[in-house]
Amino acid sequence: MNTVATKPGLAAPLRRLGTRGIRLLIVVGAIVTPPAKMAWRALGPVLHTITTAGWLVLGLAVGALTLSAVFGWQEFTYLGFILLASLALCALFLFGRASYGVLVELNPRRVVVGDRAMGRIVVTNVGKHGLTPTRMELPVGQAIAEFQLPSMKPKDEHEELFAVPTNKRAVIIAGPAESVRGDQLGMLRRALKWADAVDLFVHPKTVRLAPSAAGLVRDLEGQISQKITNNDIAFHALRPYVPGDDRRYVHWRTSARIGQLMVRQFEETRRSQVTMIHSSRSDLYASDEEFELAISVTASIAAQVIRDGVQMNVVSESGVWRTQTVTSMLDASCRIDPVGRVYPSIRDFARERTRRLPAPSVVMMIGGSNMTTGEYRSVESLFGQDTAQVAFHVVAGAQPKIASVAGLTVITVGDLADLSRLVRGLS
Repeated sequence: MNTVATKPGLAAPLRRLGTRGIRLLIVVGAIVTPPAKMAWRALGPVLHTITTAGWLVLGLAVGALTLSAVFGWQEFTYLGFILLASLALCALFLFGRASYGVLVELNPRRVVVGDRAMGRIVVTNVGKHGLTPTRMELPVGQAIAEFQLPSMKPKDEHEELFAVPTNKRAVIIAGPAESVRGDQLGMLRRALKWADAVDLFVHPKTVRLAPSAAGLVRDLEGQISQKITNNDIAFHALRPYVPGDDRRYVHWRTSARIGQLMVRQFEETRRSQVTMIHSSRSDLYASDEEFELAISVTASIAAQVIRDGVQMNVVSESGVWRTQTVTSMLDASCRIDPVGRVYPSIRDFARERTRRLPAPSVVMMIGGSNMTTGEYRSVESLFGQDTAQVAFHVVAGAQPKIASVAGLTVITVGDLADLSRLVRGLS
C-alpha cells in the first residue's frame, strides 16, 4: 500500500496556518456577533409578522425584479413592483394599539371523559381610547377557537362561550389568548398575547370499589411479622444485654433473679405500604382502548387506596405519580401517554422506579394483553416473600377471571365494570 508522506518542511507552516485561521475566526466572530444580535433584536419582531404567504410573495417579487434586471423584461418589473406594493399596503393593517383585559375561564376545571366542559372568554377595553374590530384567537388543545371582536369603547366588555372536547383523557391547555391584526390576504400578521393558559384535566373513567379494596389491599397495620426488632410493641422474648442496647428495655426483675442484665426483644409490627407498577409501554397493549382501560383500572384502585388512608406510590415509565389526594392522582393520570421501550425489560423498569421507594407490603402490577406471565413473574422476584403481589392483566373484551400462577395472583380484566366484582373475589 502506497502512503503519501508530508514533507517535514511543510508540516509546521500548515499547523501555524490552521492555528491562525481558528484565531481569525474567533476574532471575526467576536466582532460580528454583537451587531448581529442588535440587528436581530431590531428586525426579529418585524420578520415574525411575515407569514408563509408573505414570504412567498416577497420571494416572487425579488425573483421578478432579478429577471427584469438581467434580461430587461419590463413585464417582470411591473410584476415585482406590484407584489412589493401589495406587501406595503398589507402592512397598513398592522398599525394600531391594543389595550385589552382578557379573562379565560373553564367550568369545571376537571371532568371525566365524555362529560361536558364549557369555557368563556371575557375581553375588556381597559384603555382610554376606542378600539377597532379585530380577531381574537384562543388555542384549545390542538384546535384554535376564533372570535371576532367588535369596535369597543373604553370599559366595554365582550363575552364569548366555547365548548371543550372531552372525548379523550388528556390535559387540555386553553390559551394564551392572542389578539390578531393582519390583512385579509394573510400575508402579514401581528399577534399579541393577553392571558395566561388555563389547564383542563380530563380524568379517566373510574369505578368505586369497596373499602380496603374488599381484601385486595390488606390492612396490615398492627399485624405482626416474623422480623425481630429491639423497639416495638409485640413482646417476643428476653436476651442478654449487649453494649449499646437501650436501658429502657432492660427487664429488671429477670435480671435480678438470674444475676445478668436481660433486655426485651419484640416482633416488628407492620403498616400497609402499597406500590402500584403501571407500565405504559405501547407495545404491551393491543389498542388505544386497551391502554385507556389499563389507566382506568390503575386509577380506580389507587383512588380507593387513597380514600382508605393507606400509604401508596404509583409508578410508570415517566416517573412517580402524585398521590397525596385522589384529585392529584387523577390529575397525574391525565399526563400518562404511551411510550416506547424506555428500559430494556419490564423487570429493569420496575427495579429502577421502585428502588428509592419504601419497602411495600402489597405490590400491584398493571399491564396490557401483550405482557406475558413471565414478565409479571420477573417483577415478582424483586420483592420479598412477605410482600403480597397481584397482577392485573388488562385484555379488552376478555372474560373476567382470577388465577394463581406459582403463588402470583393474576386478575384478567376485560371491562372496567368487572373490576369491582373481581376485587371482591379476592377477599
